[in-house]
Amino acid sequence: MAQQRRILLTGSGGQLGCQLQINCPDEFELLARSHSELDITDADSCRKTLQKVRPDWVINAAAYTDVERAETEPEQAMRINAQGARNLAQAALAIGARLLHISTDFVFDGRLRRPYRPADTPNPMSSYGRSKLAGELVIREAFGADALILRTSWLYGPTGRNFLTTIMCLLREQPVLRIVADQIGTPTSVLSLSGAIYAAIKADVRGIYHWSDAGETSWYDFACAIQHEAMQIGLLIQPRIIEPISTADFPSKAHRPEWSVLDKSSFTAVTSFDPRPWQQELPLVMEKLNLIQPVANFTR
Repeated sequence: MAQQRRILLTGSGGQLGCQLQINCPDEFELLARSHSELDITDADSCRKTLQKVRPDWVINAAAYTDVERAETEPEQAMRINAQGARNLAQAALAIGARLLHISTDFVFDGRLRRPYRPADTPNPMSSYGRSKLAGELVIREAFGADALILRTSWLYGPTGRNFLTTIMCLLREQPVLRIVADQIGTPTSVLSLSGAIYAAIKADVRGIYHWSDAGETSWYDFACAIQHEAMQIGLLIQPRIIEPISTADFPSKAHRPEWSVLDKSSFTAVTSFDPRPWQQELPLVMEKLNLIQPVANFTR
């Protein structure tokens, strides 16, 4: 029997980290570390942990992901998303481990009206996007041609803070939801992204790739789809009013891409791992929502 390859996972307490633990194939030994167990901004902790564990791979799922707060905490976002990535990269290089780094569609400005390819020039418009691009650059500087960066978009899952869980909370609390309708992208479930990550490791790929579910939509249409599915599976008894609004009508410190659909063709070519439409992924995730009671009539 072949020896299991060992993977060290950072950010194991986040929505992606949780799903990576659930989906880990038998051929891998996954050693999960939460922020409290491994702070990637601590270079000495990274070095000691990797020297002790000696993984074949590191999956960096630890990140600063609060897009709005990053506008007022740019140094903290940079410290986690860039300096933290550098610390992991240097620690991984020291023991000969590969590193898979998760990045984002926010490295683009959203002005290109076709799906973004990995080779397209980044131009982040927010502090969050700039910090994630900086993380990409330090990974590429450290690993050169062996760098592996996987950009994704609109990530959501059944746990943690994301668009799905936020909308489900609003459906419980508000009679009317006002959702931006002029930002276009692709929702990506943690179920599919975790599968893509393991597919990339199995295929031993190198370079920058994109992964999301298939198709495109707006935040408004995504919210409507969430409500429809919630009605179908009994999490919502009475539908709410969901109104489309423009980006200009939504108060926000951060500038978000108007168009951030990702081209996944190069990833599917090297891994044979194909995306499914986001509309098919959504019900699979919502079945796992940990909501004790269905949403009753609004009474507040």
